[in-house]
Amino acid sequence: MHIVHVITRLILGGAQENTLLTVEGLHHRYGDDVTLITGPAEGPEGDLFDRAERQGLQVELMPELVRAIRPGTDWKAYQKLRQAIRRLNPEVVHTHSSKAGIVGRAAAWDEKVPLVVHTIHGLPFGPSEKPWRNRLYIGLERWAAKRCHAIVSVCDAMTEQALAAGVGMPEQFQTVYSGMEVEPFLNPPRPRDEIRRELGLADHDVAFATVARLFERKGHEDILEIAPRVLRQNPNVRFVWIGSGILRDRLEAEADRLGIRHAIHFTGLVPPDRIPELLNACDAVLHPSYREGLARVLPQGLIVGRPAISYDVDGAREVVLPETGILVPFLDRDRLASAILELAENADRRAALGAEGRRRFADQFRKETMVDQLRSLYTERLQGLSSPGDGRHRASVG
Repeated sequence: MHIVHVITRLILGGAQENTLLTVEGLHHRYGDDVTLITGPAEGPEGDLFDRAERQGLQVELMPELVRAIRPGTDWKAYQKLRQAIRRLNPEVVHTHSSKAGIVGRAAAWDEKVPLVVHTIHGLPFGPSEKPWRNRLYIGLERWAAKRCHAIVSVCDAMTEQALAAGVGMPEQFQTVYSGMEVEPFLNPPRPRDEIRRELGLADHDVAFATVARLFERKGHEDILEIAPRVLRQNPNVRFVWIGSGILRDRLEAEADRLGIRHAIHFTGLVPPDRIPELLNACDAVLHPSYREGLARVLPQGLIVGRPAISYDVDGAREVVLPETGILVPFLDRDRLASAILELAENADRRAALGAEGRRRFADQFRKETMVDQLRSLYTERLQGLSSPGDGRHRASVG
């Protein structure tokens, strides 16, 4: 097949890793002619361009495809995408993230691409967003949903929330869990003790890993709010924050002010291949993010064998089960603190929860599973659209 994937920016992030693994799989596993169109990787998070180059992937950088809403620039991106689609003549255009999804679907639809697909990695609207923004984003997503044939959700919760907001039709949706390279999480490359020494963790320390950009609504402020009382009750608790972002200086200053800087380890930006060994060095995953599709670190930690603590948002409840971790009511910081203390004080329970998570999710989140399901979706939808009496855009006009 000739396939084009479109995403706003190829930074180190869950949606971007999902997209790159999909492109790699389609190219190497199926021999498809795949082009990835992406905007500039702005910000301190790092990018995946080197990996794409090493994999021999065809990547086109489009400077106009920016994350921020800029009507003039967005119009230029729409025009440039139409030109690129006309030149590449794909059978499938698959968009990712809200901004690229809106502009990319419009361009692909207007170029009459046989199959237009969009993946919801996380919805741009929700309870943590301002009401006026929710109204704007819901309106845009409803409009864009009428300009694609299929919508992939990375968890069932995304489908439920989209349909509840009037975005898309039930027959458009299919859940495909976000794939990853599972083997390094099953067998991390470096010994746990070695990484703990590098992190400055003592044998008696109980470390909670948070893998996320140091950015708004990722939950780092929530951890800072409860950390002093957690440490008063259990001085052995440690927090390992993996990632970088624009809030690092502010978060470090607040940790200093609270007198808990000794208990928080900032790893800074790390390459993706270090995540397995870092999670293995810790004792649990702590992910109090305000909004996610399904945070990749939750299944990643479980596959390593570490239990998870998460706010009950979006798709977290699909992997953070009573048998694999502790799901905390959204913004209930008292319960978040008690969950940390509960796991910190019970090594046997941590081991049992982690073992069950590893058993349940290792196969479900393999990158090969994701790629095979997406390739089947392309084939089946294209066949359905080419059935006698079907119009090219029949499937998505509500």
